[in-house]
This record gives sequence, C-alpha cells and structure tokens, in this order.
Amino acid sequence: MDRHPEHQYLDLLREVLEHGEEQVDAGHGKKTYSVFGRQIRFDLSQGFPLLTTKKVYWKGVLQELYWFMSGQSNIKYLVDNGVHIWDDYPWRMYAEKAKRSGLPALTKDEFIAKIASDEAFAAEWGELRHIYGEMWRRWPAKDGRGVDQLAWAINELKQDPSCHNAIVTSWNPEYLYSMAKPEEVNHFPICHNMYQMNIKHGKVSLQLYQRSADMFLGVPFNIGSYALLAHIVAKILGREAGEFVHTFGDAHIYEDHIEAVREQLSRDPKPFPTIRISDAATSLDAFRPEHVALAGYEAHPPIRAELTVAGFRNLDNKPD
Repeated sequence: MDRHPEHQYLDLLREVLEHGEEQVDAGHGKKTYSVFGRQIRFDLSQGFPLLTTKKVYWKGVLQELYWFMSGQSNIKYLVDNGVHIWDDYPWRMYAEKAKRSGLPALTKDEFIAKIASDEAFAAEWGELRHIYGEMWRRWPAKDGRGVDQLAWAINELKQDPSCHNAIVTSWNPEYLYSMAKPEEVNHFPICHNMYQMNIKHGKVSLQLYQRSADMFLGVPFNIGSYALLAHIVAKILGREAGEFVHTFGDAHIYEDHIEAVREQLSRDPKPFPTIRISDAATSLDAFRPEHVALAGYEAHPPIRAELTVAGFRNLDNKPD
C-alpha cells in the first residue's frame, strides 16, 4: 500500500520538532526550532492536499486566495466575508498611530467592527500596502505602471507551454525591512515570496518557495492555497493540474506550539478530498470563489494554537 502523501508534511514536522535548532527571534522574542532547506511535493491527480490530521480552515484558504488573485490589499473584503486571518496587522498599525496622535484607542474587535461598517475608515485603515495581491497584480513599476505578474505568467503558459519563465514574486526589497524608506515600509513580512508555474506532460505544476514557514499554523494553509492556485490556473488554461511542489527556506515550530505539534503527530491521515473548478472560470478575472467545490473533506478536529504576529515593522522601521 502506498504511503499517504500527508506523511511528507508530518515527517518534516517531526524532524523540526526533534532535530530543529533552537533560536530566538529578535522581533518577538519567542523561541523557535528550525531546519533550513526542505521540500515536499504532491501529485494533484491523487487528491487535493488539504491536510487531514487537523481540520484546515477551508473558507479562509479560498477567500484569501481570491483576495490575492483579484489584486486586493484592503482587509475589508475579508472582513465582509467573515475571514479574520489578516486582522492583526492593520489593527496594530492603527493602535501604534493612535498612541502618537489624537486618534481614539480601539480594541481589535472595535477596530474590525469599524472596518465592516465605515467605508471611509476601511479605506484609510484597512489597507495593507505592498502585500501579495498588490505584488501579484499591481507590482509598482518605476514609471508608475502596475505590472500584472499573474496575468502575464498565465498568458506566457498559454502562448508558450514550454516556457520556463512563468514566475510571480512578492519580494520587493524597496519596501522590505531596513532596505525600505521608513514611510514606505511594508508592515507585513512577505513569507511565501515566489512561485513558478510550468507545464509538463500537458499538466500545470506549481512550485512555491517559502522563505519562512510556520510549520504548524501557516504551512497547512499555504499548501491548500497554492495547490488550489495550481488547479485554478490549470482550469483557465484548459488543462489538468500536475504537481504542487513546496520548497522551504527556514521551516520552524514556535515554542508555544510544541504540545499542539505532538498532538497532530499522534494522528493518522485520512483520505484527501477532491476539488472541482467550474467551467465558468474561463479567465483570471472571471474566476470567483463560488467556482470552487471541495468534496469529501474529512479531517481530525482542529488543534488551537496562538498566532505569532511575526516580523511586524513599526513606524520607526524597527521590528516590534
């Protein structure tokens, strides 16, 4: 009997737990245990790799990916659709500004409620500049253009199925860390920073390079997101999905996730679900979340763990 493909992820999770080097992040002060330079891969014809040893937040995967693919960078779309995985960064940016000015102090719940109800407030405070949606669809060129990398890459694959250049990157040094001007810094660290699409044997494969990978909370989400992107692009091109290849830089577990990781490693994988993309997804701009149908997803219960707001850059361009 073939070994379940989810064991690739579980084996890497176990390796990080048992052999990862202990380090302390200078930004948030938490210990991590990490290894460097690993890879896992999934044959997308053998099921959709939404991990089953804990339930993955599918609605969040689908809506966030659409948010990226449609070039959005304001959290209001996510808030309006009941997805709150990006709430922390704009709230923290607002809270920091409020300390320095006459802005009213707001709890996170109050801030998000105002994003939902006040269009002008959302336009000002819900925007996250220079993140994935903007970089994918509106990369800021020096002449003021917005370069649509994703549309270009899909067109390259359409025009030349043998192409080797269908790459989309989110890593723009002009806006990152101490390389950026303080007034232009991206307050969110770009983690899954580059992907490449390629056609082999008539199928569309996608490889992601993730420079920094939260193995317990983030990576199951990232696997689902980029595997779904491969399926969507394949549908747009009238092809089947091939492989999703996930290449890691620093793969780590946070110190406060250790017990949760042990719980996940005690579980056996269940069969992967399947995915279907509607024929209505004829182009990048025609695609909508309702075009995706997930079937047969049975997973072990969720395992809760605290999200670390990693890499946040404050208004002085220093890690928080």
